[in-house]
Amino acid sequence: MSKKEPDIPESWKNLLKQEFQSGYFQQLINFLHSEKKRYQIYPSENEIWAAFNTVSLDKVKVVILGQDPYHGPGQANGLSFSVRKGIAVPPSLKNIFKELHNDLSIPVPSHGDLSKWASQGVFLLNTVLTVRERQPRSHQKQGWENFTDKVIQLLSQHRHGLIFLLWGRYAQKKQELIDTTDHFVLQAPHPSPYSANKGFFGCRHFSQTNKILHEMGRKPIDWQIDG
Repeated sequence: MSKKEPDIPESWKNLLKQEFQSGYFQQLINFLHSEKKRYQIYPSENEIWAAFNTVSLDKVKVVILGQDPYHGPGQANGLSFSVRKGIAVPPSLKNIFKELHNDLSIPVPSHGDLSKWASQGVFLLNTVLTVRERQPRSHQKQGWENFTDKVIQLLSQHRHGLIFLLWGRYAQKKQELIDTTDHFVLQAPHPSPYSANKGFFGCRHFSQTNKILHEMGRKPIDWQIDG
């Protein structure tokens, strides 16, 4: 975060220009500079904007909202719920893969890198994009939520027929930012081990998403990430 404006595709940069020039965003930049001097911050600086760099604005089909990045060494790769290859798959992602298998009979993947989903138009957005090592939620209420709320609003305004997957109460609060007459919103409990049995298992969001895409004449997502 050494620049005032991140290095992201022009389509995103143009849409978010006012945000990058805002007072709260400059305060966020200053906060991150200060944090980096004292703590290990995740994800790495070149991966903070991975969600935007992997999916250009015009290619977004599906939005999956996470909260903040994984806070363990080597885990976060800038995409919500995703971890680098070679890193143990976290419990929530294990449950996502379990539901994926039950829904579409897709074999449980051998790794947790969701880049293949992102490359097909799945925008894997955390509502907070950075975190201190081993300190979950340590970068909340520093400006990231203002920014990502605006991202959701602008996606709602500038795109049509997007599918938002809102898992858990935190993500579901973001529905108020979405024009539900113009977009599809699928809700379920969070895939965390604490709540997955309360309705995440059996939600069939992966097949529902592809059914909606098919009905709109758009290419479904290949949810299988191995191979």
